[in-house]
Amino acid sequence: MDIVIKRMETDSEIRGKAYVHWKAWQETYTGLIGQDYLDNHSLEKRTEKAFQWLDNIFVAKENDTVIGFVGYGGCEELPEMGEIYAIYILKEYYDQKIGYALMSAALEELSEYRRIAVWVLEGNHRAIKFYEKCGFKFDGTKKQIMLGTINTEIRMVLVK
Repeated sequence: MDIVIKRMETDSEIRGKAYVHWKAWQETYTGLIGQDYLDNHSLEKRTEKAFQWLDNIFVAKENDTVIGFVGYGGCEELPEMGEIYAIYILKEYYDQKIGYALMSAALEELSEYRRIAVWVLEGNHRAIKFYEKCGFKFDGTKKQIMLGTINTEIRMVLVK
């Protein structure tokens, strides 16, 4: 398997990222968030959003197919902190270290920050375990978000 991690640049990569984002939500959040919300989370809507969010994204590609991505940047709530905004990989590529490669690329870009935050949906045990393996720890901060139903996100922080 020949996986490449690169900056997102082309329309094809943007569309691929949109597909991964949409598909990963279907694979990851079924049973964690409201099904009506998931059903309305269409590929078309995700593609429209993908063309609005073009900066600070690395994609993982196998040949010409986008199979994962990570988005990163400064933390709005705490300007002295960096943030991983999103990291998703298609389920069939789990357990192949692609998430770690994407995370490493994003963390290198965030090297100016001493602390990096990531928000994770309460109950998303696979993601929590992944972030813990990357060195993130819960800092006690939670927030309520509406995803069809009220859900809780928990902040995890990596201190370098």
